[in-house]
Amino acid sequence: MNYSFFLVMLLLISIPQVHAVCPVCTVTVGAGIGLSRWLGIDDTITGLWVGGLVVSMTMWTISWLDKKNVHFKGRILITTVLYYGLVVVPLYFTGVMGHALHTLWGMDKLGVGIVLGSIGFLGAAQWYEIIKKKNHGHAYFPFQKVVMPISPLIILSILFYFLTK
Repeated sequence: MNYSFFLVMLLLISIPQVHAVCPVCTVTVGAGIGLSRWLGIDDTITGLWVGGLVVSMTMWTISWLDKKNVHFKGRILITTVLYYGLVVVPLYFTGVMGHALHTLWGMDKLGVGIVLGSIGFLGAAQWYEIIKKKNHGHAYFPFQKVVMPISPLIILSILFYFLTK
């Protein structure tokens, strides 16, 4: 079992306030996953986009629960575990994850990508909120809320393209 997923979940549940990432971000991440698999890109890169999508969907769900005034103990943890479970468990049981020949640094390539993509996407989304707060609640440029969370995924994709080539 890869304990990196638990680290990402712990990171997500430790955030005191969650701000949803825009829908364009979510659609962009989803399109990135489909495109990378279609093009035969390395599983590490696909995992980056999967991780970003899972974080985005988790943040959207928590934001939706906030708007509906649905609050219960452990909702962030439950939502996070649910989404990662819905993604990782089927990938593992269908043999997409856990294949002995698909490893990087001794770990599953898709798993490495999911962890790094989750951390990158979450970190950039939180950084956007900090920057926006410092600018009196305004973005510095149009679509900054989209550009910032997607940028780490693009940068990491380029990096892993050359590392796994």
